[in-house]
Amino acid sequence: MSVVVHHRYATVEGRRLFYREAGSAQLPTAVLLHGFPTSSFMFRNLIPQLEGYRVIAPDHLGFGLSDTPSVEEFDYSFDALAELTEGLLTHLGVTRYAIVVQDYGAPIGWRLALRNPEAVVAVVSQNGNGYDEGFVADGWRGIWDYQREQSAAHEAALRAAFTLEAIRGQYVTGVEDVSVLSPDTWTLDHAYISRTGNAEIQLKLFLDYATNPPLYPALHEWLRTRQVPVLAAWGKYDPFFGPDGAKAFARDTENAEIHLIEGGHFLLESAGDEVAMLIRDFLAKHLTVA
Repeated sequence: MSVVVHHRYATVEGRRLFYREAGSAQLPTAVLLHGFPTSSFMFRNLIPQLEGYRVIAPDHLGFGLSDTPSVEEFDYSFDALAELTEGLLTHLGVTRYAIVVQDYGAPIGWRLALRNPEAVVAVVSQNGNGYDEGFVADGWRGIWDYQREQSAAHEAALRAAFTLEAIRGQYVTGVEDVSVLSPDTWTLDHAYISRTGNAEIQLKLFLDYATNPPLYPALHEWLRTRQVPVLAAWGKYDPFFGPDGAKAFARDTENAEIHLIEGGHFLLESAGDEVAMLIRDFLAKHLTVA
């Protein structure tokens, strides 16, 4: 039986959000949350491999095919993106689910869990950080500099991250055979991020990322208290989030599975079938109909 993926829109708090959806509402639900600078397009090959689940993968506001109001029209923050995601899930009648998070999807997912601790029953993290030791200093120095001082020089350094070559670098770093990667990925990401006003959106979120590490103690307490099952499927050579970020999950839940896999930041592009198999096995154990 093949998985049919639907491409839909919903209006939440006056904002039009795009999302991909597969599976019926009667199935256990997995919510897939993408990172920077991509969109739900990053899950295009994973979703068809998650037969037996309702899968929902939104584009965050400011990304992909969702609305992209300017920074003057909307106060971009991870709190705001999490609130919109929560609103979308309420609109879709989702009350119990697993999260599959990558990069920016992680702090959005953590906020969902902390807002409603009983709703999120399992976590899959594909290089989605939740621990201080996960940060690779060389990859974050420019953002940390900008957070300390929003100078013209620091802003210019960060704007270099929006070039096609820099976005391509996020995909190819740590991948032994780059010919397995589809250039459509970084080309599409670059097209989205190059839209008028989008660079300012991304700079606002770079600045707001400073609000995420202070949430980590509450995240760890949630993991410990509820012993939430966690699958960390982690690209070993990610230039932003290192393997120590994956290993740290085992500190707070006895139900942690840690897999360090040959690859980089966007592991689904170079080891997609391997990651999909791990996710299927994990969800079969930990995500069932309530």
